[in-house]
Parts: sequence; C-alpha cells; structure tokens
Amino acid sequence: MEEAMRPGLSVEQCVARLKRYHYAFKRLHQTFTARITAEPIYELKMGFSLHAHLCAEHVAALRKRVGEMREPPLGLEQVPHPALEILFDEILCAPGTEELLLGVYEKALPTLEAALQKHTADTNLLTDAPSVRVCRFALLEIAAMVAFGRQAIERLVTPERRQELSAWLRLLDDCLLSAGGLHGTDAPMQKETGRQFSRTPYKYDPVPKRDERFPDPYNMGVNAEVFLYDPKYPPQPKTLMMFYKRLREVDVPEMMASIITETPDKPWGYYRDMTRQLWDEARHAMMGEVGFAQLGVDWPKNVMVNFTWSLALNTQLKPIERHAVLYFIEQGLMPKNGKRFEWEVGQQSGNALSALFQDYDWADEVLHARIGRDWYLKDFPNTQQAVKYGDECWSRVLMGWRSWRDEGLTQHRNWWPAVYRQACEHWGVQPDPEVLAYATTYEAVRADLKEVTGSA
Repeated sequence: MEEAMRPGLSVEQCVARLKRYHYAFKRLHQTFTARITAEPIYELKMGFSLHAHLCAEHVAALRKRVGEMREPPLGLEQVPHPALEILFDEILCAPGTEELLLGVYEKALPTLEAALQKHTADTNLLTDAPSVRVCRFALLEIAAMVAFGRQAIERLVTPERRQELSAWLRLLDDCLLSAGGLHGTDAPMQKETGRQFSRTPYKYDPVPKRDERFPDPYNMGVNAEVFLYDPKYPPQPKTLMMFYKRLREVDVPEMMASIITETPDKPWGYYRDMTRQLWDEARHAMMGEVGFAQLGVDWPKNVMVNFTWSLALNTQLKPIERHAVLYFIEQGLMPKNGKRFEWEVGQQSGNALSALFQDYDWADEVLHARIGRDWYLKDFPNTQQAVKYGDECWSRVLMGWRSWRDEGLTQHRNWWPAVYRQACEHWGVQPDPEVLAYATTYEAVRADLKEVTGSA
C-alpha cells in the first residue's frame, strides 16, 4: 500500500520518456541493420542481426504503449531533442568497427538501460504497470546486448585505440548532457555538440565484407542443390550440403539489410517483420556452422562460403526487385521438394541435429512466406504475377562466374571432396567413390535448378 500510494509520473511525463526510449531503439535498429552488410567479422554480423531484431520488437512495444495513452496523433516520428539526433547520427556514421562498438555498447545501450531503470524507479508501479512491463522486458534484452558488446570490445578495441577516440566519446557524452540525459529529466547542460563523423551524411555500403574465415568468397564451384535433389546420392552426405546451404545463408541478412535500409517510410510492422526474417536467416547460418562443428569439419579451411548472391542483388537490383527475388525463392521452398524435402533428408540421414535444424528451418520459412504475402504480394494483382516478377528480376542478375575466374578472384575450386572425406572420418566409413566425384558447379545452373542465362 505504501508503495502504491507513492506519487509517480503523470501520463504526460510518462509519454515524454517513452518517446525518447522509442527514438533510441529505432535509431539503434537503423544502425545495427545498416552495418550488417559491410561488417566483415562473422560474429558481429550475427550479433547485429539479433540486436536489430530485438530493437525492432521494442520499438513496436513502445509504439503500442504510447498509443494507449491519450496520444492521437502519436508524434513518434519527431526527434525528441536535437542533441539526441546528433548522438545517434554520430554512431551510425562511425567509420570503423571499433568506433561503432564503443558508441553502441558503451554509450547508447548502457544509457538507455539506465533510463529504463530510472523509469521503473520513478513511476507508480500500479498506475503505470503496462509501461513498467515494457521497460522490464526491454531491460532483460539490453543486458544481454551490453554483455555481448562488452566481450566484443575486450577482444577488438585496444586501450590505445580507445584513447585516440576519447574526444569523440566525450562528444557523445556531451550530446547526452545537452539533452538532459536520454530520459530527458536532468537539467540540460549547454555543451558543444558539433558533429564529427556525421558531418558527412551516412551512405549505406551495399558490398558485403567477410573476414579471413571466408577466403574464397567468389567461389561457386559446388552446386549444393543439384546434389541434394539427385536421388542417386544417399541422405548422409546430403546433410553436408544442407549444412553448407544453411551457413551460406549469411548472405541473406547481408541482402535483407539492404532492402530494409533503402526502403523508407513504411509502417513499423514492415521493419519489424523484415528484421525478424533477417535474424532468422542469421540463425540458419549459425545452424550450418554448428552442424559442421558437430561432424569435425573445419569449415573455414574446407568449405568455401561465397557472397556472390548478396553482392549481385545488392549492386544490380533496386530494393523492391531484391524483395521480389526473395519472395520468388521463398515460394519455391514451400512445395514438397523444398523445406519438407530437406527435413525428410535430415530425418533419413541419422543425424538428429540435421533433422532438428531442418524442422525449425522449415517452420521459419513458412513464417517468411507469410511476411512476403503481407509486405510484397499486396502490391500485385495476384500471386502469379508477383512470382513472375521475382523470377524476371533474378533472371536479370548477372553472375560473373567466368569473369571472376578470369580476373583471378577465384578458381571455383571444388572443395567438396575434402569436406566429404573429413566427414567420413568422423562417421568411420569409407568415402563413396560416386559421392566423392561430385563436381557440378553453379556456372550453368542456379540454386533453384534453373539454367543460368546471363552468366558472364
């Protein structure tokens, strides 16, 4: 009773704070998404994919809560304070990974965490119970994000580099002081908040970057789909091709990030759903990584995971055309020779992990097909035209199979025999000569088994 009788935040005060949290999560979502493609470090690509998804969910929750509190129009697209805009512009425009990590995980997220903690301390827990629930849920996931960022900073940012960035880090602090804190309840301090990195507006980099564990990113020397759907090959080695297909899906977040970043002015539900799918695809890539680890396969050495799909789509197609290709591919995964078939192969292979991964991969793809219907299909008179447009867009994409080889970017080395031999050692079996001899490439057949007509 004593706590319930304690004065708390008025509706106006509560909404003013909620709008600031909303702005922070929205800008963080923008930053995480925009930096996925060009970030070379694999773990950071995966982490940014997850954290973009979490931020998108909390933006949605905050929008819903503000809408419950006598706020038509909501005014959620307004910048709460000019200094906060500079703060998040600076982080978005950070020129390197080190700056980005420090800005996000040592400044923005911990400050947002403190603001949410202050909200739960200042408000009346009875009257403002719905807001408190939103804050508490967000705090759980912010703590996980900050812990991830702290580990990344320990591994990647040297004390010397931190010292070199001290003036920029003070600029971020000054932005917060000028704004009265992220929550906006402190007395604003007049600080110089001129721009540094954001003097030049942010420009999205659509070219995927990979770290040293992806030594041959143009390699299209092993056609996984032709092998997977050929009935003459047994289920056990097909799990290797499915793990490869999953790990190769690191290129889907790289491509979807470009769609999300370069498609403005959509309802928030669009960004929330698309970012959920982006995170699912990152999860799928990690499933492939785990699958290879379970079989003792050294994937960075033996599996040549390419980025040719995301590179081609990001640099040759418009955002709506990329979405069309994505939708076309998703529709091809729904029939019996799609995700159901991969799940059945996983079950038949005797590898319980493969069966589990394909079970959830299939479920995710059903959701992704629904997302496609909600945010892509409605712009077409019918499904047939939507699918046809996606096929046409993909057919226009030029894969430089021969030119990449001629330029020395790759020799399209057939890495399959080494991977298969290593897995056979784990299984304790002799390699099947016919399986070992597999050598079909992507030169003439693309991933949906259609012939390539525009390979350079």
